[in-house]
Amino acid sequence: MMNRKQLDRICQRISLIIVVFVLVGAIYCYAAGQKKPAEPWISLFNGRNLDGWKVKITGYDLNDNYGDTFRVEDGVMKVCYDKYDKFGGRFGHIFYKEKFSHYRLRLEYRFVGEQSPGGAGWAFRNSGIMLHCQSPESMRKDQEFPVSIEVQLLGGNGKDKRSTGNMCSPGTHVVMNNQLVTQHCVSSRSETYHGDQWVKAEVEVHGDGLIRHIINGQVVLEYERPQLDENDAGAKKLIKGENRLLSEGYISLQAESHPVEFRKIEILPLEE
Repeated sequence: MMNRKQLDRICQRISLIIVVFVLVGAIYCYAAGQKKPAEPWISLFNGRNLDGWKVKITGYDLNDNYGDTFRVEDGVMKVCYDKYDKFGGRFGHIFYKEKFSHYRLRLEYRFVGEQSPGGAGWAFRNSGIMLHCQSPESMRKDQEFPVSIEVQLLGGNGKDKRSTGNMCSPGTHVVMNNQLVTQHCVSSRSETYHGDQWVKAEVEVHGDGLIRHIINGQVVLEYERPQLDENDAGAKKLIKGENRLLSEGYISLQAESHPVEFRKIEILPLEE
């Protein structure tokens, strides 16, 4: 039989084991309950003015913001045509001042009001996020669209199906399912968003690798290997040597004749 001292030592060891288990459990529960640190998203739009952005409108010099097309009101970046008599082919783009390569970009957009007189039928409730853009300084004065990859943003007409988050390719090509895509636009599998509702658009860009379009939290399109189209006059000037892949560029937002608004424009740089 065990004596009293032996019994006491066993009880002490059992108590110590219990304490250790309790402490480990408490630490685990505490760690599990802690929120992950917030991701360092960077705001590209300050909600007060267009600081950090450059305007290029077809037919006008860089930063000639004809008709106050791009403006800020109530914390929102707006594309407006109330000072136009007619659209007149004045396609506009507003560029952020810095280039990016690997990142996630997110924003909210909505279409409002009536299309400017003279706007094309296809431009009804039509805008876009342009990725891997050439610099605005390198665009010709009469150039309508920067060489880029476009995340096309479309709104519904109230009855028909019309996807958003599509891909268009002014002066460029992409690869999907290991096939080079040379058609100008590819439709996504998104829902249709009618009316003036805010829609969340996000794009994940990995240099000259994968690009993913996300609308209201749903992945709607994926492709890779964005590249310059050697048969496009504007793109030819940008090709250096044998490499046609686009691994970086500027980000711009479109003005294509229908009023549109943007807010919460943020970027999250990613590791290469």
